[in-house]
Amino acid sequence: MDFSAKLDEALNRLHEEGRYRTFIDIEREKGNFPHAVWNRPDGTQQPVTVWCGNDYLGMGQHPAVLEAMHEALDATGAGSGGTRNISGTTVYHKRLEAELADLHGKEAALLFTSAYIANDATLSTLPKLFPGLIIYSDALNHASMIEGVRRNGGDKRIFRHNDVDHLRELLAADDPAAPKVIAFESIYSMDGDFGPIKAICDLADEFGALTYIDEVHAVGMYGPRGAGVCERDGLMHRLDIINGTLAKAYGVMGGYIAASAKMCDAIRSYAPGFIFTTSLPPAIAAGAAASVRHLKTDQERRDLHQQQAKILKLRLKGLGLPIIDHGSHIVPVIVGDPVHTKALSDMMLDEFGIYVQPINFPTVPRGTERLRFTPSPVHGPREMDTLVNAMDQLWSHCALNRAELAG
Repeated sequence: MDFSAKLDEALNRLHEEGRYRTFIDIEREKGNFPHAVWNRPDGTQQPVTVWCGNDYLGMGQHPAVLEAMHEALDATGAGSGGTRNISGTTVYHKRLEAELADLHGKEAALLFTSAYIANDATLSTLPKLFPGLIIYSDALNHASMIEGVRRNGGDKRIFRHNDVDHLRELLAADDPAAPKVIAFESIYSMDGDFGPIKAICDLADEFGALTYIDEVHAVGMYGPRGAGVCERDGLMHRLDIINGTLAKAYGVMGGYIAASAKMCDAIRSYAPGFIFTTSLPPAIAAGAAASVRHLKTDQERRDLHQQQAKILKLRLKGLGLPIIDHGSHIVPVIVGDPVHTKALSDMMLDEFGIYVQPINFPTVPRGTERLRFTPSPVHGPREMDTLVNAMDQLWSHCALNRAELAG
């Protein structure tokens, strides 16, 4: 086989479809987020404002987080030195897990290097613990959940997105004695819609199923202490396993599950994704713990975040743009074509210094390509005005181009 030719063929397909992904080289500016510097391909630099980051609350720049990381770095050095089982468990990891267990009102929490690994490792391990397990997974679950379910060797059922009636049909059709778990999300990141948490918990009670929820796009931002949508809705006690991230609202890195002490112990003992992975550096764990601790009491930051999202949606709707609005903090603008989405993103960057990455298939279905804006408490009125004015000018330009191509 001509391996090089096959690689060319695979990459050319992406270019031809207009969905080849280009990485934008930016340098974040300490203390000045969301502003950054774009290192252009021609070797020059240009100031930009980041409008697509997942540091939703700007905590990656917070003094309490940076101070904790500096202290841990000076005290312990760079890396953890091993897996959690072999010299890689420190006081910083234990403190972080304690903060997370307290956050979610669970007996324990288990730290992973990312929420992707936490989902994949946990969901792929559950059938080892519960032979004959059937996993019922929402059709729009994150790739990490899909991967964990796909390779766990157990039975799976895919229910239509947020369709509780379809989920009921699937549950009712299976052996009542079979162990079951329902896996879903609290906020789906591409459309910003909410999962029907209470209705799913009711079904889980009726059919004796465990509940597994991904709160990645909610932790830090919803609920009186930032534990997520489950906390906001008073449902946290009804979820058996909660997955979260430390890399979005908490502004650092890492993922976790929070559950009973026995469940965390079993996953810790059986999941290869946990057992054989070097643990997070102590400085990262220290910064994450400081962020979680701070956001338990910073309701003002959460309120401002929601306010910014509402303002941006209102202003973009005022321009007549096709916004998806389910009431969350996520602001998707549907373009519907990969080539035009990329062109719009490029013009925003080149002409206005606004960085918003195009979202294409397979992250979203074909025909729903979009720009996904993530306003934060540190995006001020000036940044908002610049964004809205840019979208106003460029959207008309792209619409004309689409009409010309269609003609």
